[in-house]
Amino acid sequence: MAYEKLVQEILSGVGGKENINGLTHCITRLRFNLKDEGKAATDKLKEVPRIVTVVQSGGQYQVVIGNHVPEVYKEFIEAAGLSSDMNVVEEKKGLLDSFIDIISGIFTPVLGLLAATGMIKGLNVLFVSLGWITNTSGTYAILQAAGDCFFYFFPIFLGYTAAKKFGLNQFVGMALGAALVYPAIANLTTNAEPLYTLFSGTIFESPVYITFLGIPVILMSYSSSVIPIVIATFFGGKFEKALTKIIPSVLKSFLVPFLTVLVIVPLTFIVIGPMATWMGDLLGKAVLAIYTFSPVIAGLAVGAVWQVLVMFGLHWGIIPIAINNISVLGYDPVMVLGQATPFATAGAVLAVIIKSRNTSVRAMGIPAFISSLFGVSEPSLYGITLPRKKPFIATLISASVGGLIMGIFGTKSYIMGGMGIFSLPNYISPDEGIGSGFYGYALAIVVAFVLSFGLTLTFLYDPKADREAQQKKDNEGRTVEPIKTGLMTELEVPLPLAGEVYPLSDIDDAAFSTGLLGKGLVVRPSDGKVYAPFDGTVETLFPTNHAIGLKSEEGIELLIHIGMDTVNLEGKHFTPHVKQGDNIKKGQLLLAFDGAAIQDAGYSIDTPIVVTNTKEYLDVVEKIAESELIIIK
Repeated sequence: MAYEKLVQEILSGVGGKENINGLTHCITRLRFNLKDEGKAATDKLKEVPRIVTVVQSGGQYQVVIGNHVPEVYKEFIEAAGLSSDMNVVEEKKGLLDSFIDIISGIFTPVLGLLAATGMIKGLNVLFVSLGWITNTSGTYAILQAAGDCFFYFFPIFLGYTAAKKFGLNQFVGMALGAALVYPAIANLTTNAEPLYTLFSGTIFESPVYITFLGIPVILMSYSSSVIPIVIATFFGGKFEKALTKIIPSVLKSFLVPFLTVLVIVPLTFIVIGPMATWMGDLLGKAVLAIYTFSPVIAGLAVGAVWQVLVMFGLHWGIIPIAINNISVLGYDPVMVLGQATPFATAGAVLAVIIKSRNTSVRAMGIPAFISSLFGVSEPSLYGITLPRKKPFIATLISASVGGLIMGIFGTKSYIMGGMGIFSLPNYISPDEGIGSGFYGYALAIVVAFVLSFGLTLTFLYDPKADREAQQKKDNEGRTVEPIKTGLMTELEVPLPLAGEVYPLSDIDDAAFSTGLLGKGLVVRPSDGKVYAPFDGTVETLFPTNHAIGLKSEEGIELLIHIGMDTVNLEGKHFTPHVKQGDNIKKGQLLLAFDGAAIQDAGYSIDTPIVVTNTKEYLDVVEKIAESELIIIK
């Protein structure tokens, strides 16, 4: 397991399996619903090297770990013995927290596929705009099917995720969504005369084409819709729970879904669907009215606050509004105003990388910079800009200017497609092709990047603190430091691998336990990696790779013997990263091994670490608590 140690640290940090009510993930975060967030070791988790930060927002405990979150999630589920379909135990939350939790729970699982199919649809529009294909060709039709299938049948997919969130049978949720886009129902209004009209003369005026048991049914277009299926599954979940309590167990498997579908589908077509559709229409018009009042002010405001919304996970409240706008209006003019943010962040991070001269900052900053260019700014936000404050301010200013430019050009997104540099096709109108809105977006992201880079490089970042941290690290990374104590000198040697530390006398091997090979300690490894404890050379690397002998620049000879009798494995499960005679630096990876496989083969992984030239020194002091050896000469 590539992330075994990280998974164990997270599991321990959130209070163990018994403290987890629910777990999902998005692009960069593990999103926990914890029984008691007070049991989580937040400060400890923030110190874990591979964790960017921890955010407590929207009723969720969010562990931000970067773009490899799907792999970590998979290993976490397996290691913790959790189910990927585990239900979240209901708990009291504020209205905002509850809303964000519901929205993120419903939309997080489908965002990747939504972006992927949106990219295909965007490329199809781009190809037509460039004249490479026509919108009557077979190529266009097949690409359109691949790109539009998900959004057209969106109610079915949301039926699954919303059902999971509301505790409804997921396949019942899908059935509710499928009924909404059922072709025979959708085509009833084609070439047909309405029976009569309801609410004539009002904004809710609706022709009636069919009835259900004499009740008029107002037919709406539910393809690509969001709100109707979410509300339908909410009531479906409530109804299913009520049925489960009263129907005998022997009949539940078929009678509960039968009655749920039988009741909720007509209820959705008669009441829920029309009301939810009108709600969506009003929401779209309200958003458009605010935007139309002043696109420039809207661009400045949304651009300035978007990174803050992302920081607290509140952007989830805007994503369904954007999807609804695309469904109702055919485009979204609002969420796009914040989409210069990743590029502004990338510019600030690049400036920090150039000025800092800190290897740790660069090691974190380079992948964070690349991630921001692809539209995922959280690693940059939590790892680089926010801790240094002024670069964070540079991103807010620059993203606000980017939003201003998009407001001036009237930029709109027509699909929910790719992110970052892959998002350009999102802003090509299917009807008008490449227009001013597209050019406005391209100009906005370039200006945001350059402005943020310039501000950070010149005014809004002082690399002094990072350089001092690098100097301190360089000093700490020097080879074995001598400490004068009167007439004697002490040399501190940290242990080369992590794990539980024991006295050498506890090991079941006479040569080691009696000190015949020298004084030292025993480590029961927690991970399978051996690192150089000092600068020096590899004096010996056994052909079977189970043991390695080192010599420091001061002459300390150290033997590291992985496990007992592991020579019999003949090198299996051991991977050397150095060879005999190599010069080594403190902290360098020397050897890797698969501890679990070694134990499965019947061998102990208890690892003696001894100073083989002990007799050349006054003493070798074993410090178990500090995981180090003190050489006295």
